[in-house]
Amino acid sequence: MATVADVMTREVRSMTPADTLSDAAKVMDELNVGVVPVCEGDRLVGMVTDRDIVVRGLARDLDPAGSKLSDVMSGHVRTARPDDDVDEVLTEMANAQIRRMAVVDGQDKLVGILSLGDIAAKSPEDEEDVGLSLGDISSPAEPDRSEQQKQSG
Repeated sequence: MATVADVMTREVRSMTPADTLSDAAKVMDELNVGVVPVCEGDRLVGMVTDRDIVVRGLARDLDPAGSKLSDVMSGHVRTARPDDDVDEVLTEMANAQIRRMAVVDGQDKLVGILSLGDIAAKSPEDEEDVGLSLGDISSPAEPDRSEQQKQSG
């Protein structure tokens, strides 16, 4: 059985809650990624995605150059530990419909990130499980139409 430490990406670039949405977008563009961990020192405090920047930031008319990651980031982040079993983490990712998971040590210090791509590329024996998990993760969510319903009637 592979552990998270066997397949995770190490030396992950992180940002701080005080960094701006523009800064995060530039980092994502530079690294060709859609998510960046947000840390205070080495301690993980959240995650920000390209979707957070657009949906929580731009759709709320926040100024990308002046608004902070703390305004849009997800603060309650699911994490894995380096010694966790990859299959168990993959199941958790599928259940939560997430494609990446931050990896932290016992003090919540960021030590890496685990993505479906990491598992597929570095753990070929789990290829079928990755495919099934991707199907679960990609299941369409029901849109929140509560605002539309309030406005229409």
